[in-house]
Amino acid sequence: MIAAQAAMLPDADADADTGPELPEGPAEGTGAALHALAARLFPICRSITGDGVRQSLSILREWADIRFIDVSSGMQVFDWTVPDEWNIRDAYIARAGGERVVDFRVNNLHVLNYSIPVRGRFTMAELRPRLHTLPDQPDLIPYRTSYYNPNWGFCLSQRQLDAMGDGPFDVVIDSSVAPGSLTMGEIVIPGAIEDEILVSTHVCHPSLANDNLSGLVIAAALAGRATRAPLRHTLRILFVPGTIGSITWLALNEHIVPRIRHGLVLTGLGDRGAFTYKRSRRGDAVVDRAARHVLADRHPGSGVIDFSPWGYDERQYCSPGFDLPVGRLSRSPHGEFPEYHTSADDLDFITPAALGEALAAVEAILSVADRDATYRATAPKGEPRLGKRGLYRTTAGQGGAVPDELAMLWMLNQSDGSRSTLDIADRAKLPFEAIHGAATALSGVGLLDRLPAATG
Repeated sequence: MIAAQAAMLPDADADADTGPELPEGPAEGTGAALHALAARLFPICRSITGDGVRQSLSILREWADIRFIDVSSGMQVFDWTVPDEWNIRDAYIARAGGERVVDFRVNNLHVLNYSIPVRGRFTMAELRPRLHTLPDQPDLIPYRTSYYNPNWGFCLSQRQLDAMGDGPFDVVIDSSVAPGSLTMGEIVIPGAIEDEILVSTHVCHPSLANDNLSGLVIAAALAGRATRAPLRHTLRILFVPGTIGSITWLALNEHIVPRIRHGLVLTGLGDRGAFTYKRSRRGDAVVDRAARHVLADRHPGSGVIDFSPWGYDERQYCSPGFDLPVGRLSRSPHGEFPEYHTSADDLDFITPAALGEALAAVEAILSVADRDATYRATAPKGEPRLGKRGLYRTTAGQGGAVPDELAMLWMLNQSDGSRSTLDIADRAKLPFEAIHGAATALSGVGLLDRLPAATG
């Protein structure tokens, strides 16, 4: 029933370019390309529906083969209804002589997002209840929305408001709220197995660089790289409007949900703060442990926080009816930095180095989750002789074990079928790459058998 109401736009050409070849070297080099992409997207006014979302996805489509999914207004998706589509062409407050004192064309945060059409003359007394400012940050414009309650208004700096006077003012919001569609973007990159890794990022915010152009550009770059070097799992990347988008996708794809084994929500990854990982509702999913391991090993000073039902789309993926193993990766937590949801979240607030480093961190976390496996030793009685299999140094008596040999000894000792390679890496306090490499080497000479992956 639901699926029949969703229209899928034509896929990109099968031979389409899979995106720029990002440099594999320093984070700054990769990050510069990501920052330039963010700069192209920054001026576009996005919302939970409308042309701004489609324009943004069309630009991202230059980097990755994004399929557009259009869902008609009015569709019931669980307890929600897909809203009418909102588009805006212009909005301003002008003095009687025509001078614009608040102008959407200067900054698209100036209009209350999803404002209904307005045209009239107002005094300041009449207008004031519809003006949103940040008195404690008098130079900044706040970001405010009214998605589901018909309303209109403007956002401006406190200094702008203080200089306006009593009016009268000519007010215009040239917008439309009418039946249309909600647009989502989806990329599916087949792996060796049908089990999936889900990556999701929200596409609905207007000119806010960290929240969430950082997530959009990193997801697009991730897709381009994964297309050229697929993971073992099938990788599914979603570009969805916050809350209503993830709920709609879940409603349309309940048949896919059982295949999702690991997942990440990406947001706020371009600022200078340390990484913050938010655990899934399960708290101990493989992706939770993979993120903790990667951040501890490669990014000291990063934080790991427990799940809470407040935040981004991890709330929907982790809702009790689904309880998916989906965590969230960001830098400075939302609401805990002064630039959050203000005009200060601009292109200067995000850095190329932070974006490049974040892409590498996402790839590392997904790589660990993708390759985590459980083995059983084939010769568990005593330590098998590695030297005769070419896996041990030929000259003994040098003191402690060299790293790769230590990793092999840990694998042989712990591989009783009850611990995965990630468990062993944590216990051994060794990088996952060392343990994974040891498992590969030992399997290659028949000393380990890989067990089937657990489901559920």
